Amino acid sequence: MCLFIETIRIEKGRIANAPYHNERMNKTRRDRWGDVPALRVEDYIDPSRYMERTRCRLTYGREVESVVFFPYSIRPVRSLRLVVCDEAEYRYKRADRSLLDKLYERRGTADDVLIVRKGLLTDTSIANIALWDGERWYTPEHPLLPGTQRRRLIDEGVIHEREIRATDLTLYRKARLFNAMIDFGEVEIDTGRIEAGNG
Repeated sequence: MCLFIETIRIEKGRIANAPYHNERMNKTRRDRWGDVPALRVEDYIDPSRYMERTRCRLTYGREVESVVFFPYSIRPVRSLRLVVCDEAEYRYKRADRSLLDKLYERRGTADDVLIVRKGLLTDTSIANIALWDGERWYTPEHPLLPGTQRRRLIDEGVIHEREIRATDLTLYRKARLFNAMIDFGEVEIDTGRIEAGNG
């Protein structure tokens, strides 16, 4: 059976971005299994015991299969390496991350990879990305995974979608990585720290 996951941030006894997780989980389930009753992450998670930032991994198929909690700390990222993979596809947040893990292994001396698909920037192995041009933050219009934090930031007007070619990196000054666990602004690097890969 193909399983999917929601990685959910728990902090100060609260579930972060629950409506966005519900929306993505139920869209995935509808796309895969048709007209199924909607589920709510709040019905499966008791966040009250967790005051420190905690990673909750909710695994589901047609129904929720498991809920597991892990301590969390941000992995430092100070440099990225461009890695080309035109076949990269992670539209649904599958439990199987083998492709992303293989791409991550190609990071060389960098801390993570920035995956390029058909000439366009997408995501790192663990996060969505936004680039600063001096006036606005732009996020790739076609990410590998439309993240829940990404959706919220777009809805709030903090970031804006745009096709960003790998060859356009020099037009931007800074890059921020973010996901369900990492707030916008917690991980930021100069675009000069994004190095070209070898394909």
